[in-house]
Amino acid sequence: MTEDLRKFDVPTLIIHGDDDQIVPIGASAQLSSRLVKDAKLKVYPGAPHGLCSTHKNEVNADLLAFIKTHEPAAVSA
Repeated sequence: MTEDLRKFDVPTLIIHGDDDQIVPIGASAQLSSRLVKDAKLKVYPGAPHGLCSTHKNEVNADLLAFIKTHEPAAVSA
């Protein structure tokens, strides 16, 4: 998996809760964010493994903001 992460060449947002008891942040998100070039790591304090459900409004807002920040310029016809 680490070699695949090193090949990423697109804007990447990695999100993780710092209270994830299933996949600890140090063994996953922190490592991944160092392997993916220019990745942005967003840590949700106190968030569990299922943060996309428990913190859905925050996650959705952060995803939309990330997408808007990395939208390609409009293509002229």
